[in-house]
Amino acid sequence: MSSKQGKLLEPFKLRDLELKNRVVMAPMTRARSGEKRIPNALMAKYYLQRASAGLIITEATTISEQANGWVQSPGIYTDAMAAGWQQVVDAVHGKGGTIFLQLWHCGRASHSSFHNGELAVAPSAIKINEEYIHTPKGKEPHEIPRALETEEIPRIVEDYRSAAELAKTAGFDGVEIHSANGYLLDEFLQSKTNHRTDRYGGSIENRYRMLGEVVQAVSDVWPANRVAVRLSPNGAFNDMGSPDFREQFTYVVQQLDRFGLAYLHVMDGLAFGFHELGEPMTLSEIRKVFEGPLIGNCGYTQEAAEKAVSQDPAVLIAFGRPFISNPDLVTRFANNWPLNAEADMSTWYSPIGAQGYIDFPIAKEADIKN
Repeated sequence: MSSKQGKLLEPFKLRDLELKNRVVMAPMTRARSGEKRIPNALMAKYYLQRASAGLIITEATTISEQANGWVQSPGIYTDAMAAGWQQVVDAVHGKGGTIFLQLWHCGRASHSSFHNGELAVAPSAIKINEEYIHTPKGKEPHEIPRALETEEIPRIVEDYRSAAELAKTAGFDGVEIHSANGYLLDEFLQSKTNHRTDRYGGSIENRYRMLGEVVQAVSDVWPANRVAVRLSPNGAFNDMGSPDFREQFTYVVQQLDRFGLAYLHVMDGLAFGFHELGEPMTLSEIRKVFEGPLIGNCGYTQEAAEKAVSQDPAVLIAFGRPFISNPDLVTRFANNWPLNAEADMSTWYSPIGAQGYIDFPIAKEADIKN
């Protein structure tokens, strides 16, 4: 695409990967994997429709049965799941796209009904202070999770490693470690949810330890330039937000910079909720301690994204909701065509098949002119 269309739509070299543009499809849980959590042909079509993005980051994908906490979300802990994902990867690659798998453990953002009556696990036994959670049995009140024993943590780190191996088997271009939005790794990072007294709690350095071990384990499977991490320093989702968030996340970013990651994915925008415990952390602030590629996310318009990538040559921008109802989002950006109306939210995360998933109109020049 011509540079006259802006830097957002220009090709971008992400470490050793050649991307078509700097438009990233953000990970969005869509709940179309069925009860066995195996990706399917419907999901392959969904991602294929959006393969014009420079980079696709898949919906959050659980690394084990213990990691589950969302109805009918996909997994990556069996050979059948890897085979299911392979049809998605093949579809995207067939259109010249690039796709990373996001690795996920829900931590306390889960419920005993996902685990045969066993409590969800977390750094500490601290309940999410929100009204309810969606479970296989419907809406249920949040429960107090079980605090992980120190000797259990290496098993979870190994689950991340195993999931990374299966992602490589499925043919992905890389993996993103989900350490945001109040899920397990974010819970370890934050003082609000981590009250541990062992080597995984207390100090800023100790709270980072588990994420560091996971990144190292995954980087033993993939080269570090194909491994990424997602953070949400400003986020309030899942009852998060710690008074020392700035100090914590500055340290975390400094440590992650040493790995030479594919990118750091930061939910810097506030459209997903803001804890209001200080001034929000910005990409420009994070750039002071992170030298590699950055992905900004949450609430960006095309105009705001263009401004961000123009100010920093190593920035890409992820779009979430616009990609739900605009599978051809890149084409619409390139032609300054209007976007489809935002999809009915009741269809976003419900296991109801094609409706609100793959049935959005693709723009054509003749239609726009009419």
